[in-house]
Amino acid sequence: MLKRLTATGMSGKRQSGVTLIELAVTLALLGIFMAVAAPSFSTWLQNGRIRNTATALSAGIQLAKAEAVARNTGVRFQLTSSLTNDCAISASGTNWVINMIGANTAEDSVEGRCASAPSDTVAPRILHTKPSKDGNGSVEITATAGSVVFNGLGKLMPTPAANIVMNVSNTAAGSCDASGNAVCLRIVITPSGQVRMCNPKLPDSDVQGCGT
Repeated sequence: MLKRLTATGMSGKRQSGVTLIELAVTLALLGIFMAVAAPSFSTWLQNGRIRNTATALSAGIQLAKAEAVARNTGVRFQLTSSLTNDCAISASGTNWVINMIGANTAEDSVEGRCASAPSDTVAPRILHTKPSKDGNGSVEITATAGSVVFNGLGKLMPTPAANIVMNVSNTAAGSCDASGNAVCLRIVITPSGQVRMCNPKLPDSDVQGCGT
């Protein structure tokens, strides 16, 4: 009678391992899993860029409002094209600058002076700046106003006729409409100075929706 031969090591015990067929099947399944998961992970990553930018934008606006109330003076929040001395106020800028303002509007302008050292006494009296944190430059901001001014009561001045809206999107995440995968966000500033971040895809009845 023939006995079945088994692979044994130096100790005489049977060795277990992975065959080439098992390894090939495992790699094939891993490749399928990665092919399916990669698009979802990429969308999640790009949506995360939207949220990070929108959160920083909202925090900056709230900071400008808090500075205005604390100092009992006008404080301006503005989106800028850069933080260099070539900067310009831009409704699509992803950097922002906060500065105090006085009677001399031209003197208080930060355009062309965004790299000025922070100071609450030397024009343009910059209090805070923040560069864009979007590493690949795909996040976009579209605002109805490139700058807003809060007075000592935390209200906008001059009082706008409607809410000021800043939309944050990301071309790499896809479309913002109902058919797209992007979770775009919106910052809404009311004439009374209230600031909130919302999701325009959600219904108006949702607490995280943007309402009417």
